[in-house]
Amino acid sequence: MKYRTPAKLALAAGIVIAAASAHAAPTPIPTESFAKIPAIQSVTMSADGKRLVAIVAAPGSNYADTALANWDMDNLAAGPTSITPSGDRMKFIAASALKAGKTLVLGRQEFTGQLGGCGEGNSTGSTKTFLTKAYLTDPSQTKFDEAFADNSRKLGVSEQTQRCLELAGTASLVHSLPLDPDKVIISQMNELTLSANYYLYNLKTGQTELLFRGGARSAPGLFHPRNGELLTRSQIEPAGSNEYEQQILIKNKESGQFEKHDNLTTRLSDRQAMDVAGIDDATGKLYILTDKFSDQVQAWQYDPATRSFDKEPLAAHPDYPISGLILGTRPSNFNQVLGFYVDGPRREAVYIDPTMKSLHDSLKQAYPGTYVAITGYNDDLSRVLFTTSAANQPTSYYVLTDKKSVVPLGSERPWMDTKQIGEQRWVTYTARDGRKIPAIIDLPAGWKEGDPTLPALVHPHGGPWARDYTGWDASGWVPFFTSRGYAVIRPQYRGSTGFGRDHWIAGDKQWGLTMQDDNDDAAAWLVSQGIAAKDRIAIFGYSYGGFASAAATVRSPSPFQCAIAGAPVTDLARLGVSWSENRLQRILQGQTVTGMDPMKNTDKASIPVLLYVGDRDVRTPSFHARSFYNAVQGKVPAKFELIPDMPHSMPWYPRHYQATLPLMESFLRNDCGPGGL
Repeated sequence: MKYRTPAKLALAAGIVIAAASAHAAPTPIPTESFAKIPAIQSVTMSADGKRLVAIVAAPGSNYADTALANWDMDNLAAGPTSITPSGDRMKFIAASALKAGKTLVLGRQEFTGQLGGCGEGNSTGSTKTFLTKAYLTDPSQTKFDEAFADNSRKLGVSEQTQRCLELAGTASLVHSLPLDPDKVIISQMNELTLSANYYLYNLKTGQTELLFRGGARSAPGLFHPRNGELLTRSQIEPAGSNEYEQQILIKNKESGQFEKHDNLTTRLSDRQAMDVAGIDDATGKLYILTDKFSDQVQAWQYDPATRSFDKEPLAAHPDYPISGLILGTRPSNFNQVLGFYVDGPRREAVYIDPTMKSLHDSLKQAYPGTYVAITGYNDDLSRVLFTTSAANQPTSYYVLTDKKSVVPLGSERPWMDTKQIGEQRWVTYTARDGRKIPAIIDLPAGWKEGDPTLPALVHPHGGPWARDYTGWDASGWVPFFTSRGYAVIRPQYRGSTGFGRDHWIAGDKQWGLTMQDDNDDAAAWLVSQGIAAKDRIAIFGYSYGGFASAAATVRSPSPFQCAIAGAPVTDLARLGVSWSENRLQRILQGQTVTGMDPMKNTDKASIPVLLYVGDRDVRTPSFHARSFYNAVQGKVPAKFELIPDMPHSMPWYPRHYQATLPLMESFLRNDCGPGGL
């Protein structure tokens, strides 16, 4: 690993905090432990360290509903100064403490009606979905206004478009501008052009100042964190037959014009990373995250004046990408590189600033065996918000005060008996064609090498342009199954991101083919390691993982005794363009979705399959699961379940867990191959 360190180093006194651990024989963790609304989540602290906000379980709801809570940091021990429960329909799902006494909160509610092509869902007819909106409130939490909304009346805008924008929302927060006491950068949708414009927005007065007028192929890049000046922008231009290039244009300080830089221009088909992550105030050089010089993304400095990169990277790792820079956000360290993130088995912060490094190291020493993340701090570090988590520990939130005392805010799931959760390992196995496949293996508590083999699940992630990380599984699926005696392996199959460009591109047009081989080879690895018997392995996945489970149902010979496909895609011909919110990703990934189509091979079904999907899922609509079920039910034992009011993505409601977890447990126990798994 390479990085530059400041010339001066300083050491801070270690923080000593007692940590306890215990062990017990595993027993099944009840479904209710996963179904409950987290006791506390989405915790943030204002930049001045005076306020803290979070989403909490609504008092009296028995962890069935959410509420917005606000703390006065001068009297933290007194608890929240205000707690506002969610409404009957609109439910709070996330919150953020802003400056100027404002809180940004996201709410979500069910909606059934005509969208008219607005967002994901049916272009014609009615759609069952969820709507998410952002609101601004103050510490009293008595009034909630739609955040950053432009309420002026527009002429020439159709009633359908107005309805669409009313449903989907028109504005979002882009940059917090930490040094400005009142202003942030927001985007607002232009109702006439349906493109986003970017403004300075005064949180106190609601006044706006235009920074950038968006277009169909042009988007803003880096806003200067001090004053919001737009320094770079990007645009997509044709570059030959069926080819486009993404150009990064940099503002010339002398002329004020944006100029194309060839060294930063990439072809979309190459899928090369080229992201502007910041600017060095002293030299004017830009921080660029790119895999231009390596299979892994590295952090480089780029000089716009000479149009050249430095001779060596600012930060690099031989095996994993640099996924971000940690830049100072307080007056004393503003815009300085404090460290960077390495996307290894999990996203690790590496601090090079001596003060932050000493603080982080002390916290890690105080909470051994956990992942410690600093998530907020004020300028003199007298108040520091941090979290701890581990594979067997849901996230817990703490405030370090005066650099010596720790105030626990609480665990997301304090009722969870973590002694029932076993060991987690990061491993690598070799696929049949020689490719090295990273994976996460979770084992039941108490199991060790030489013990009798276990029933096992191969659990491919969704995406597929995504990846898994070690640590606590937020979905709850992994600890749910390991506490029931299953080993769970999560293969980072080819096509996964975060393991180098070569591994990512190797999945192109390999849906159900070599991508699927990697899942089958994970099952073979479990057998070779003495972890699982070859006749006691199932496959379970959700979203793209659901596709992998459907593909496993019709591939032969199969290493699996059964398959569970959650919210699957099963019909590649009907995948369409509505499976990602990101337009650019839809274009790029859509070109790679080719391979073995499960719906065209249902006559080859050979193992039992359970399919389930939410009736408000617009990412992978229910026709995928239902059509596949209808086609295979006469050939293999098959079950289909439509889950009421369940969307594609988390957060899910308690009733969704209560419907799906027992459903999967029962299927594995009673219907997975001869005699159950």
